[in-house]
Amino acid sequence: MTDVVELTRELIRIDSVGGGEAAVAEPLARRLEAAGFEVRAHAYAPGRTGVVARWGTGVPVTLTGHLDTVPLGGQDWTYGPHAAEVDGDRLYGRGSSDMKAGVAALVVAAERHARGPAHRTALEIVLTVGEETGCEGAIDMIAQGLVGRSRGLLVAEPTANRALLGHKGALWLKVIAQGRTAHGSMPHLGDNAVYKLARAVGAVEHFDFGLPAHPWLGAPSVNVGTVHGGINVNSVPDLAEATVDMRTVTGQDHAELRERLRKELGGETSLEVLTDLPAVWTDPDDPFVRALLAAGASPPGDHPAASYFTDASVLTTACGAPPIVICGPGEPEQAHVTDEYCEIPRIEKAVEIYAGALALLAP
Repeated sequence: MTDVVELTRELIRIDSVGGGEAAVAEPLARRLEAAGFEVRAHAYAPGRTGVVARWGTGVPVTLTGHLDTVPLGGQDWTYGPHAAEVDGDRLYGRGSSDMKAGVAALVVAAERHARGPAHRTALEIVLTVGEETGCEGAIDMIAQGLVGRSRGLLVAEPTANRALLGHKGALWLKVIAQGRTAHGSMPHLGDNAVYKLARAVGAVEHFDFGLPAHPWLGAPSVNVGTVHGGINVNSVPDLAEATVDMRTVTGQDHAELRERLRKELGGETSLEVLTDLPAVWTDPDDPFVRALLAAGASPPGDHPAASYFTDASVLTTACGAPPIVICGPGEPEQAHVTDEYCEIPRIEKAVEIYAGALALLAP
């Protein structure tokens, strides 16, 4: 096995489902320090440590990935989820595609770059915690002032080594209706929160974003994901809540969007923000994109945007709105599934892509 594959296996063997990222960060920080990086730990919570590592002078290129993984699900795994088993060209385990292979590849590429010829572009490695639960680690990193300006942001999320140019934003909201409880046989003495919420949910279904579809990101969308209300069948409910998932495109102001939705829902409900992540998009002709393609990344093709959101939504402002490319060795369709795997040749190829692109960029 090559070094990057063995590193990926080492990371998969560490259980970081919904936490425990400190154990994943430790060997990566150690390797980056040995390669000459200045390493800073990001202590988000006990056992949940991220890494920011800097090498060189000047405005850096930023390589980023997350260290947490999602739960295993209820189905049995054919291959142990943390055994890092190899079968043919496939490496199995939770996080193999999403996204410990990408993290391993960017760290090995960073080592290669730092130990290469002189006059190399500066690098910043940002390894986050809590991405799967709303980019919590990246948000806290920025609040602590750990992330600086960048000339390009590479996100190693699973794309099968395609260079994707952006993704939609995510605005998740809770719609809250309040009323007054009473016995179910005397509803006139109460104020039914479920009825209020039902009227609001109907308004959400017909919400008009009022703008055309983005040429590549597509049209914004809205979905009511959950509805909860009441405590038992024979009581008038005094509280009802629904969650709303809005996916937005570049140019949409989330604060304005929330206000428009609030007015559309009327005065019977209130809104609470759960997640607020803007869309990101990069011009296909940007030199950062061209460098990655020249180094061997697959072109974006007819669907150049990721279907998921990434830490780029959070990092872009702190980094000074640099060009952003999402490109990682994982298989997008394998993210979060039972018997998750990554193709080993793609992991090795990702190192070549990252290191090659960095070598093509002027210092």
